[in-house]
Amino acid sequence: MRMTLRRPLLAGLFLGMLASLAPAQTPPAETPPPLELVVLGSGGPGATGRAGSAHVVLVDGVARVLVDAGPGSFARLGEAALPLNRLDIILLTHLHADHAGELPGIVKARAVSAGRPVTLRIFGPGGQRAKQRDDADFPSTRRFVDLLFGKQGAFGYLRDFSAPLTLQATNIAPTPQPRVLLDEAGLRITALRGHHRDAPAVIYRVEHGGKSIVFSGDIDAGGHAALKRLAQGCDALVFNTVVLDPPGSPEVLYTLHTAPSQIGAIAAAAGVGRLLLAHLVPAVERERAAVDASIRTHYAGSLSWAEDGLHLRP
Repeated sequence: MRMTLRRPLLAGLFLGMLASLAPAQTPPAETPPPLELVVLGSGGPGATGRAGSAHVVLVDGVARVLVDAGPGSFARLGEAALPLNRLDIILLTHLHADHAGELPGIVKARAVSAGRPVTLRIFGPGGQRAKQRDDADFPSTRRFVDLLFGKQGAFGYLRDFSAPLTLQATNIAPTPQPRVLLDEAGLRITALRGHHRDAPAVIYRVEHGGKSIVFSGDIDAGGHAALKRLAQGCDALVFNTVVLDPPGSPEVLYTLHTAPSQIGAIAAAAGVGRLLLAHLVPAVERERAAVDASIRTHYAGSLSWAEDGLHLRP
């Protein structure tokens, strides 16, 4: 029997063959969020398997802002596989070792990430004289950076080790009004002086594309009013969580940190969209259910716990 294929059928077969040979179309790339948070270090001052306090803020998908640089964050930065060639802002909440000890390594990593001149803008607290003669002074951020990277600094060689390196350090003085540190291309960073007993401390708010993230830093009751003010209506509040409700932690720690019930009250009063508990210590981790319940007595929004490597979109 003889079969005859009509022209329309032949055309359809031919087009089908062409379609099978054509490369598959790649779906359009997802538009990055205006802000994204990557937790490099979620731990406290002890060597407990978590890196010390450190976060990176991605702006339109690009790593731009580092908030604190605690021990271990250098390795976590590598694990996150974030390109560093546009990281140009460092915000230090205070200068304790568990928040700033990894700064030299990260600065060096940034310097070797591009074969061109690098400028880093570093913001942090001003200095403070010791109250007693046998106490140590707290250097200002500018002095701290000079001690590390200045001509006579411990790591002064980094200024021209890989690429010309310029470090612009700014001290944040205590003021009653929020201070705008940077406002360019839609990225806005605002700060208010926090309170961490005798250590000068700073609270930061990062905003871009209608989204906002606030970092409490280590903070005690003396900084709660400032934190509530700066965190008003923010999409995410990263709150350092080091103590249990009294009397669950050593009494002296309440002169340095904020208890869970107070964390919940502040988050509720500020109307924050999401609360992330960070800078965690084993004593707090062992009591997660109790901490959650205490916060929930005041705050009904999204509540989560930080982990090294966590990505969060506010």
